[in-house]
Amino acid sequence: MPEGDTVWHTAALLRQHLAGRTLTRCDIRVPRFATVDLTGHVVDEVLSRGKHLFIRGGPASIHSHLKMDGSWRVGNRPARVDHRARIILEANEVRAVGVDLGVLEVLERDRDAEAVAHLGPDLLGPDWDPARAAANLTARPDRPLAEALLDQRVLAGIGNVYCNELCFVSGHLPTAPVGALGDPARLVARARDMLWLNRSRWSRCTTGDTRTGRQLWVYGRSGQPCRRCGTPIAFDDTGERVAYWCPSCQR
Repeated sequence: MPEGDTVWHTAALLRQHLAGRTLTRCDIRVPRFATVDLTGHVVDEVLSRGKHLFIRGGPASIHSHLKMDGSWRVGNRPARVDHRARIILEANEVRAVGVDLGVLEVLERDRDAEAVAHLGPDLLGPDWDPARAAANLTARPDRPLAEALLDQRVLAGIGNVYCNELCFVSGHLPTAPVGALGDPARLVARARDMLWLNRSRWSRCTTGDTRTGRQLWVYGRSGQPCRRCGTPIAFDDTGERVAYWCPSCQR
């Protein structure tokens, strides 16, 4: 599931393969931008902002968001291309393919920041500000904790996996009010640590144990024993997002 760490890692991979190279092919398979051709422009910057990704070259910026199922595949040709491809970029032997992207648009480079102006501090970005993030989180004390953590206007980069894991390490149910947090700044710091430690790997780990099947506290572990107390992990999929929690460790 793409979250801020996945997007950061994806941007780093695209930067490694494309930055400083001249595009020799630009095939955008979105009707609104199908006639846009950036062939001949040099890719001089690739960056992430929360869950958003920007590839900048010349006067244009390619803005994408992976949503639930999207991905970028990059490497030496031939990379696999099928009907799910929304964009193909090539720089001689290098090919980058955006697959099932939830958002794909071409923006004016000097105005692309407007697309993410609504976001809160980026957990993996140069604008990271823990004090501002904690203030955003506690601005509405009655708001459910999970809802606040998932709101990208509060802090940018947390998705459902980290949301469930953070609720667990805080000792609170996903439905508990934000005002129940004894130390919001500590939870914000833990969120930063989780994403920062996972930013350079695809296999996400929040427990500190990277062995297969040991990486997460509660997410995806319905019915399995809690790693702390042994109580079976509870699960609810009736809302907009699935929730996992330990009925004993979280109150």
